[in-house]
Amino acid sequence: MSSKKTITIRDVARAAGVSPGTVSRAINDSPLVNPDTCEHILQIVQEMGYRPNLMARRLSTGKTLAIAVIVPFFTRPSVSERLNGAVSLLTESRYDLVIHNIETTEHYENCFVKIPDRNQADGVLIISLSPAEPEAAQLADADVPIVLIDADHPALNMLHRVTVDDVEGGRQATEHLVELGHRRIGFVGDIIENPFNFGSSRDRFLGYRQVLEEAGIPFRPEYYVENQHGRQEARESAHKLLRLPQPPTAIFAASDTQAVGVLEAAMEAGLGVPGDLSIIGYDDIELADILQLTTIRQLLFESGRRGVELLLDALEDASKEPVHEVLPTELVVRSTTAPPLPNQGG
Repeated sequence: MSSKKTITIRDVARAAGVSPGTVSRAINDSPLVNPDTCEHILQIVQEMGYRPNLMARRLSTGKTLAIAVIVPFFTRPSVSERLNGAVSLLTESRYDLVIHNIETTEHYENCFVKIPDRNQADGVLIISLSPAEPEAAQLADADVPIVLIDADHPALNMLHRVTVDDVEGGRQATEHLVELGHRRIGFVGDIIENPFNFGSSRDRFLGYRQVLEEAGIPFRPEYYVENQHGRQEARESAHKLLRLPQPPTAIFAASDTQAVGVLEAAMEAGLGVPGDLSIIGYDDIELADILQLTTIRQLLFESGRRGVELLLDALEDASKEPVHEVLPTELVVRSTTAPPLPNQGG
């Protein structure tokens, strides 16, 4: 039984009438190769079905040809959608994608030490994981390009960053409820002090507080509940609010996942949505559209893709000035919010 012959770089060189070194330079897009010659070589590469040895390419270019992507809990819908955006563009590039999923504090501490290293990757994307003080110092001294997506730190203005104004998003959600006439507005969010330095829930809560103050609505501590991030945990938090002697007429959940938990709690309490209780989420994941959930849309997919664009630019020209892009948020009104009932007193 005959086996198909493996095409080598020497085979391509003979067919093109050039040296193997010229073939290698053409494949690696070297400016030392005449454009017409390069086009001729690449056409032969395609016709012969030659597949360059990846390790040889790495040795010849002095690069790993890998991008490290650091993400926390990548199964979370908002994180996975940002990752999808990043992957959609990286697959069109010459770089391999290496995902580092961070789910423990040990992973969190180690990744900032080990990953930003030229022997590990040519560039690093950090998604939804803001570094704390020690980690920020390590990133500032890294010798590879780094882009932060949905992550930030005041000491890292030398890095490219793509962020979202979560304070403004929190304001938009709360303003919507206030404009509908609600004054008893609850908030279901994440634990503010957390080992991963997550700050989105905190910022959305800050926007909530700002709008209440501007509207002359006193903040009621009993209307604020924080818990671990998750649908089940949000369901438990919502039940605490709904058992109050004077429960809220509306609840702002810090994510769509948590809003689903609030919806479940309302159903279990025999409440109609939005008749008895208005609910608004945050993110606008696919499930929000399916459930017709009013929410705050942020550009999840686009943020991942834009982060990769900035990283690829930095890999081509490390001298480019750092860019900080703040992506907009948008209120999406569906069927889970309405004015309070007359007998609810706002």
